[in-house]
Amino acid sequence: MSSGVEADVVLDAAVVLSLGVTRVAGKAAGLTAAGARALAAAAQGRADARAAALAEIERQDRAVREVIDRNAQIAALAEAQQEAGTQVPLPAPLPPGDRSPEELEAWCEATDRALAEARRRISEHVAADVAARVFALPAEGLRLGLDDPAAPGREDRQGETRRHERAATLAKVLGRLAPDVSPADREFVAEAAGRLAQAGTDAEAEAVLTEVRLRVRQANERTAARREERRRQAELRDAAAQAEAERRYVQDAVTAAFEELGYEVDTGFETLTARDGEVVLSRGAWPDHRVRMRVEDDRTIRAAIVRTRAPESEEDRRLDVEREHQWCEAFEEARRRLAAAGVTATVTWRIEPGEHELPVVSRARQTRARTRQRARERGRERET
Repeated sequence: MSSGVEADVVLDAAVVLSLGVTRVAGKAAGLTAAGARALAAAAQGRADARAAALAEIERQDRAVREVIDRNAQIAALAEAQQEAGTQVPLPAPLPPGDRSPEELEAWCEATDRALAEARRRISEHVAADVAARVFALPAEGLRLGLDDPAAPGREDRQGETRRHERAATLAKVLGRLAPDVSPADREFVAEAAGRLAQAGTDAEAEAVLTEVRLRVRQANERTAARREERRRQAELRDAAAQAEAERRYVQDAVTAAFEELGYEVDTGFETLTARDGEVVLSRGAWPDHRVRMRVEDDRTIRAAIVRTRAPESEEDRRLDVEREHQWCEAFEEARRRLAAAGVTATVTWRIEPGEHELPVVSRARQTRARTRQRARERGRERET
């Protein structure tokens, strides 16, 4: 090994999947039981057991994410019907929690049916209300008898029949409007629909209905675009949250590995991805040496042993090489411990012990780093 080293960090698939499942399920980030089994199977060379464990995590991950998606749809429909002034039954959201994939999948299947019915009813309510306002008719009658212009209680005169027919046709056209269109789009469609009552001939009425159909299609397209943008933004937030969970997992694994080997982590790892984020590893038996470590781009570890004061003799030079060898052995052992936790650190560059003189970093600089760290910790305590 070397006194200066750079290594690429790769997380095992079991770790990545486990972090995703626990994160979206709202639980503390860490390995799932299946993730731990996958890592153990990999260490034992049991490919079949590892594949089965990974498949289990993947199924759980898909099921949890499907539940989250349905919960978002429920919330969107609740907001949509509030804006539209309607009220239809909606399924209750489900916290994924510790439910099995089978339970989550069954809930999603039932919820899909309930959501489809809710969308249909919201669209019909909105359509009937708009058509009723246009033609000054009871909305309930349009909801119950869209295809029956001669329903009981209606006047059988030719003009009234045509009026009811146009109202029913308008309600059908408006029924294609997505339930979650924006208020502006709903008004955009209603403005065109309002002209149908003034149409003198069937040709004029059909021209108005054509315009309404066009606006319904445009409103639905804009709604679909908004849904897609919300989905894209949600994916970006999810990716950022996943990256943060992975970063924290790496920092915890690195911290644990070196602390178990007798090193003190002086400044913590919470700023490892910042431009000036760096940690210092020290040992009680190393009064004149420290290890500076940095993780960049969440995927690269750089570390090197340094002196805290300038060497004064050949004995100091000899001690430098001794400390470099000790550090190299510790780094190799840390790599083994990290691998057991699903963190592979592949060395891409190194400096051999004794190849270069150790750089000198003053204690004052390290003191400033610790002072900044304490200030950050005090800030977090105030926030909590």
